[in-house]
Amino acid sequence: MEIAQSLQQIQSSYIREILSAASDKNVISLAGGLPDAKTFPIELMKPTLESLADMPEVFQYGSTAGYGPLLTHLTKRFQLPDNHSVMVCTGSQQGLDLIARAYVNPGDTVVMEAPSYLGAMQVFGLVQANMVTVSQTELGPDLKQLEQCFKEQSPKMFYAVPDFHNPTGVCWAIETRKKVAQLCIDYGVALIEDAPYRELRFSGEAIDLVSDFCPDNSIVLRSFSKIASPGLRLGAVSGKLSYLEPMIKVKQGADLHSSVPMQALLLGLLENDNFDQHIDNIRALYKQRYQKLYSELESKLPKNCELKSVDGGMFVWLTLPTCDTFDLAKVLLSKGVAVVPSPVFYPNADSAEAALRLNFTNSTLEELEKAVDCLAAELKEFLGK
Repeated sequence: MEIAQSLQQIQSSYIREILSAASDKNVISLAGGLPDAKTFPIELMKPTLESLADMPEVFQYGSTAGYGPLLTHLTKRFQLPDNHSVMVCTGSQQGLDLIARAYVNPGDTVVMEAPSYLGAMQVFGLVQANMVTVSQTELGPDLKQLEQCFKEQSPKMFYAVPDFHNPTGVCWAIETRKKVAQLCIDYGVALIEDAPYRELRFSGEAIDLVSDFCPDNSIVLRSFSKIASPGLRLGAVSGKLSYLEPMIKVKQGADLHSSVPMQALLLGLLENDNFDQHIDNIRALYKQRYQKLYSELESKLPKNCELKSVDGGMFVWLTLPTCDTFDLAKVLLSKGVAVVPSPVFYPNADSAEAALRLNFTNSTLEELEKAVDCLAAELKEFLGK
């Protein structure tokens, strides 16, 4: 049976392939965006896990929008406006898929930064969107390009990861956030704000969400994979109720609802008195690992490589002189270090700058040092050719 045309256009995920190879215990993986399993708050979840046996109601079919007590908690936690609502989805990735299926017709224009999150490109590719990109600066998207794009392309939505961007780690400046929000209002463009790394800030003060400045023009995606556990497969989508209603219809047809026992478990975790300390512990651990990776790279890399600091998240972006980063990644993998080459983060791979995305959250300090030694040695030889 022939597969759908929309799927034929989607390339196999390089990250999925490299993660398979990187699962070898002899490989140090800087490739995936994996939280450290040691941070999973199992002890904090134990009381709720034990009490689930006395909650038979959570094992019945549930509401498509989500488990009522959890929705109430999230509405308060997110400080949502009165005309906004929240729904629970099976990971924030499903939330992105629901947005695309509810709102994007083949040929509709979706704007995103380049480079951008691979999973978003796959989702928008499956609904056959016209993906248009604007370049990224240290402060966020190039605002002149963005306004010109809004004016000339009349896009339906702008997808963005303003807090510790995947893959570059860039965190938008407050002035950029305000300007982007105003542009979305002025040109009638829906902002899709993806915020899976927002709670992983380990330096500086938190900045307002972009959507705070255009609440009625935006949908916000949040993930619990990075601060709780990916295996829970729970995320949240919030926005005007009129924005969420079509997505709820799509979700009903997709899976009826996300796992209710897991939603009850998440609620117990979020309400645990020690949850905030758990988040602080994650931040401290990741800050230590980031600082180790950054200092090792800064002292050992060839001088013609460019490294930008980050204040949180899970990734650093290493810009290289012009080279074939796929070949470089293959060489490094053969030496026991997995990285992700930059072209996979561009809708048009030919426009990609030479760079590598490096993850620091799932390796020990010793592994990070060893990985950089290998990376530096291979880079000098590879670029020397």
